[in-house]
Amino acid sequence: MLKLSKVIGHRGAATLAPENTLASIRAAAAAGAKWVEIDVYPIAQGGLIIFHDDRLERCTNGFGSTMEASLETILSLDAGHWFGHEHQGEKIPTFEQAIDCLQELGLGLNLEIKYDGRNVEAVVPAILATLAERWQDPDKLLLSSFNYPALQLCRRLSPTVHLGYLVEEVPHDWLLKLAAINACCLGCHYQPLTEHQARAVKAAGYLLVCYTANEAHLVREHWRWGMDSVVTDDPRQFVHLEHKH
Repeated sequence: MLKLSKVIGHRGAATLAPENTLASIRAAAAAGAKWVEIDVYPIAQGGLIIFHDDRLERCTNGFGSTMEASLETILSLDAGHWFGHEHQGEKIPTFEQAIDCLQELGLGLNLEIKYDGRNVEAVVPAILATLAERWQDPDKLLLSSFNYPALQLCRRLSPTVHLGYLVEEVPHDWLLKLAAINACCLGCHYQPLTEHQARAVKAAGYLLVCYTANEAHLVREHWRWGMDSVVTDDPRQFVHLEHKH
């Protein structure tokens, strides 16, 4: 059974350290988060890194397409200077480095497959192979994506992995899509979600995860509707909920 916590740090803890870095993962743990969400991104020659954007400019001192960059180029970039002087020199982690860091800290992983393309066969098997080799507790791992074909392939290749389907707004066919891949979770943006939708997801037996709320009052009603977890840039705003029964 998936051991999902109520609070999931977004891209580590994006308010507290440069997003999707080892520093951000450690900041989430230090803030009391038991799970984090990070993005796995495919790059040239089959490399897998922890990064969000299609381009390098926003979060590094590099430029150009993330997917076309070599691993050598990626590892040479500074991914922390933009956040603050104290993070200058922080690197983009490889997928393997992030997994090792998470497990050293005892954190659960909500891994978003950040891939918009159609050639999921070129991306998904490598992600699953790395997880099979390195990830230890399958009940502290949730694979999620907006890319539904990627989730379909995840299910075909890994019958037991926990899957979450990500959407901005809950679509009319959400139940069919969750059932077709035997998902356990629906992830959606907290703002457009309605009470009716939330209660329907819960009544159907699925976990409901809402992103990205950074103040507790924004999702106060969502807990009442049945929300299981909140994804947040600032876990400090919510960690007190982990101690409530």
